[in-house]
Amino acid sequence: MSATGHRDGGDERVGELVSRASEQLSRLVREEMRLAQAEMTRKGRRFGLGGGLFGAAGLFAVLTLQGLAVTGVAALALALPVWAAALVVTALLGLVAAVLAAAGRRQFGRAAPAVPRAAVDSVKADIAELKERAHR
Repeated sequence: MSATGHRDGGDERVGELVSRASEQLSRLVREEMRLAQAEMTRKGRRFGLGGGLFGAAGLFAVLTLQGLAVTGVAALALALPVWAAALVVTALLGLVAAVLAAAGRRQFGRAAPAVPRAAVDSVKADIAELKERAHR
C-alpha cells in the first residue's frame, strides 16, 4: 500500500484482470449453455419428426400385416379347417413378434445416452485453452 492508503497500481491491475477473467468465464459458460440448449432443441425436433414418421409407418405396417394374415389364413384354409389355419398364422405372427422384441431390447441396451456432442467438445476445448493460458 502507498502512503495515501491506496493499493499499489500492480494490485489494482491484478484485481482488474481477475475480475475481467471471472466475467469472461461467466459469459463463456452462459454461451456454452445456450449452444447446448440450441443443439438439444434441434435434436429433439428431429427425434419428434422421426418418431411421428415411424409411427405412421408402423400403422401402415400393421394394416399390411393384417391383410397378409388374412391372406395366409385363406390360403391355409384350402388344406386345413379355417380354425386350424387361423391358429397356425397366429402362432407364426407371435413368433415373429417375440424375435423382434428380443432384437429391440438388445438395441436399447446398446444405445448411448443422448449428449450434446458439439457443446461438450466446445467446453473441452475451452477448458484446454484456459489451462494452457493459465500455465503461461
